[in-house]
Amino acid sequence: MRTTDAAATDVANGRAAGPVHRDALFRDTKDRVVAPPLLPDGVRLADTHAHLDMLHDPGLALARAAANAVSYVATVIDPTEDPAYTCNSLDGWIAEACGLIDEWGMDYKAPTVSIIAGCHPHNASRYDEGIEQALRATLADARARALGEIGLDYHYDKSPRDTQQAVFRRQLQLAHELGVPVALHVREAHADGLRILVEEGLPQAGVLLHCFNLDYATLEPFLELGCHVAFGGPLTFKKSDEVREAARRAPLERVVTETDAPFMAPHPVRGVVCGPEHVAYTARCLAEACGRGDDPALYHTVFQNALDFFREAY
Repeated sequence: MRTTDAAATDVANGRAAGPVHRDALFRDTKDRVVAPPLLPDGVRLADTHAHLDMLHDPGLALARAAANAVSYVATVIDPTEDPAYTCNSLDGWIAEACGLIDEWGMDYKAPTVSIIAGCHPHNASRYDEGIEQALRATLADARARALGEIGLDYHYDKSPRDTQQAVFRRQLQLAHELGVPVALHVREAHADGLRILVEEGLPQAGVLLHCFNLDYATLEPFLELGCHVAFGGPLTFKKSDEVREAARRAPLERVVTETDAPFMAPHPVRGVVCGPEHVAYTARCLAEACGRGDDPALYHTVFQNALDFFREAY
């Protein structure tokens, strides 16, 4: 979900700048160290939606993620932008993360990283046969696990709505053909998004409603259709009681966590450039919303949900 926040506008060479400190600590917008969330011992976390290609130092971000219990990251590629960048860089980012973890003297593994690839609704006007072939090629990568983020964005309307709908339909059809799950982006377009999902049929491999930040009444029909739901930074915001209620009421076996890095860092570090490590705050908030903040079983279920959805052996 590409949006506008203060941190994401701070860009260096086209990538979101920061973090500037080469350590595993959390800091706020005033560069003050912030306490990490309290997590039960031994839990593992998943960031099911990040844009590593938009971060200034993806290797450092992955190392910080490892140091903060994040064992799995799914990163997004858009074939209308620079799909080769992530595919060609990912092994190097992971190697850099491993080097930093060793340098810090920590006994952690770098996160497993998989790929989500799809044409964002912002870029729907650019979708053509050549883009579809590039998308197919990216999805053929052994690290690819899902088609996305695809859907509708009526907030920014960067592509005409009829074009967004047509490209959404086409990519759903492609998901059916290839047997892959879908990461769904819907903003101010939930009625049309749901209608198109019903008309095209839910891909058998599954659909994950990315970055949900509304109430349960909006979420419920997607759950009834069989979708999974991902909660990110907005779950933690002080005025997001309705989002926390939606998380509490959603079936736990269909809930996962995400960041949408570099966007929408969670409280108490809201406003900084978000990284996959920040999913730790969201996971804690999710557990607290469910009244199970210290229950390792909840964290285990949510982590396993991510692995199962993306068909990732761990």
